[in-house]
Amino acid sequence: MKRAIVFSLAFLAISLTVNSQTKKEKDQESIKDMCGCFEVTFNFAETFSYSNDSLYKPSETKVDKGLEWAQLVEDEDNKISIQHLLQVGRPDSPHIVKHWRQDWLFENTDFYTYNGDNEWVFETKSKDDVKGQWTQKVYQVDDSPRYEGSSTWVHVDGKSYWENTTTAPLPRREYTKRSDYNVTLRGNRHEITNYGWLHDQDNAKVVREKGEEDVILANEKGYNTYVKVDDSRCQAAQNWWKAHQDKWATVRAKWDEVYSRDKDLVLENKVDNKVLFKYLFDDEMTAEKEINKVIESFVK
Repeated sequence: MKRAIVFSLAFLAISLTVNSQTKKEKDQESIKDMCGCFEVTFNFAETFSYSNDSLYKPSETKVDKGLEWAQLVEDEDNKISIQHLLQVGRPDSPHIVKHWRQDWLFENTDFYTYNGDNEWVFETKSKDDVKGQWTQKVYQVDDSPRYEGSSTWVHVDGKSYWENTTTAPLPRREYTKRSDYNVTLRGNRHEITNYGWLHDQDNAKVVREKGEEDVILANEKGYNTYVKVDDSRCQAAQNWWKAHQDKWATVRAKWDEVYSRDKDLVLENKVDNKVLFKYLFDDEMTAEKEINKVIESFVK
């Protein structure tokens, strides 16, 4: 009888281990399904406004399309990094724009949470809080922080998705046009689909002031579809990355050093009247010492 119980417990332990490994492998597979060449459609529309100002004007509905290459940069057991590159202009002579980056970390405990006005608050969660979860860390085009959040990938009824709500700066389409709110509360859902993947968003435009309760100015819907196409259509973006990946590895390494300080982070909007990505996008800026110096100049 005892031998039977021991055998049953051992079998159960093995089964749980196999199932756990299978779940993590499925998570990794879903994340890497977001790599490749995609026809992307970006859709954003303001849905509800709560302003008491009779002159309030909602943001215009925005629809953009483009071709995007999502390059697998790192593929480790507990970390997957994907760099997005926009390929725009004439198909026979396209222009490549370094776009956003997303890093996925398994059971990560260190977070930089956006608090408004170019400030990110460092916080540590317990291992229990993030057990089985993946953190998505999203970075700006210059690899400075944007937003991050931790949740569990869900695989059920033939669906694979991850969803999380977190604070973020204003999106690029808004921050040059609006100053009536300073935080975006982003509801992000990444779902793998039969055509590629979907980035579904339910966002709130938030006014945040120290010592005051947050005020929601308006809600916004985002619906961005990534339709998989043959990788050959993004060959120009692949070639660009091969030529520039060493420089951006240097940029990431400097930012990793900044993040490893494990303290609140406040960044300058401009240095000498110039934003960070303008410095880093300069083809002449390739030396590690120069890159490190310019990034450090933006850290308050």
